Amino acid sequence: MSSDNQSGSLQTTIKNAIATVQFGHPASNSFPKTLLKRLTAEIHSLSSNETISIIVLQSEGSKVFCSGASFDELLAVENEEQGREFFSGFAHLLNAMRSCSKIIIGRVQGKAVGGGVGIIAACDYAFGTPESAVKLSELAIGIGPFVIEPAVSRKIGKMAMAEMTLAAHEWKTADWALQNGLFSKVCHADELDAAVESFAQKLSSYNPEALSEMKKIIWEGTENWESLLFERAAITGKLVLSDFTKNALMQFKKQ
Repeated sequence: MSSDNQSGSLQTTIKNAIATVQFGHPASNSFPKTLLKRLTAEIHSLSSNETISIIVLQSEGSKVFCSGASFDELLAVENEEQGREFFSGFAHLLNAMRSCSKIIIGRVQGKAVGGGVGIIAACDYAFGTPESAVKLSELAIGIGPFVIEPAVSRKIGKMAMAEMTLAAHEWKTADWALQNGLFSKVCHADELDAAVESFAQKLSSYNPEALSEMKKIIWEGTENWESLLFERAAITGKLVLSDFTKNALMQFKKQ
C-alpha cells in the first residue's frame, strides 16, 4: 500500500515474507501527527499479516533517516491537551513496534534526531552507515526525550542515555551508537541495501512461530509502557508550551 500527501508519505511493499515500510517527509523525514498515525496503523496491520514474518523500516533519501517531531506542529500547540496528544503519537508508534509480532529491522541510512533515535531503538535489529550520526537535542529546545527514553535506555543503558541527553548539542557517531548497542551493525552506504536484504532473507527463512516467540522474549519487562509512555507524553506536552521552547523552536526553524 502507499499514501502520499503534504503530511508525508508512507509506502509498503511485500516480497518473500518481508514487508518493507518506507516513510518520508519533505522536512528531513520529520513526523507530523498524521504520518505517525499512519505508520502506527501500518505496523499494527502488518503484525496480523500471516504472509510476512519480517518488517524492514526505512526512510526516503540519503542524508537523514528521521529528524523527529514536526517543528511546525510543535509551534502550533496551544494547550496541554494538544501537546499530550501530539507526543502520544510517538508513544503509540513505539508501543506498536514493541508489541508487533514481527521482527523489525531498521535501515538507517543517515542522521537521526530525537524521535528518530527512539524509532531506531524500538527496532529489533538496526543497520547504520558511517553517516548515521545520532543526537537527542530535546533539552536544547526546552523539553526532554521523555517519551522515547524507555526505548533508548533499554538499548544503550541509562548512562549513555544521560550522556546523549545532556550533550544536547552534540552528534554521536555511528561507531558510538554501535558500541553502545543502538546499532547492531554499521556498514558502508553502498553496502547497506545488500546487507539489510541478506539479513532479512535469512531471518524470513526461519520458523515464523519461533520468530514471534523470540520477539516476545526480546521485549519482556516492557508491559508498563502502555501507561508509562503516555505519562511521559503529558510531561512533554506541558513543557512544549513554555516561552523557552517556543523561542528555541523559532530559532531552530531559522537555521
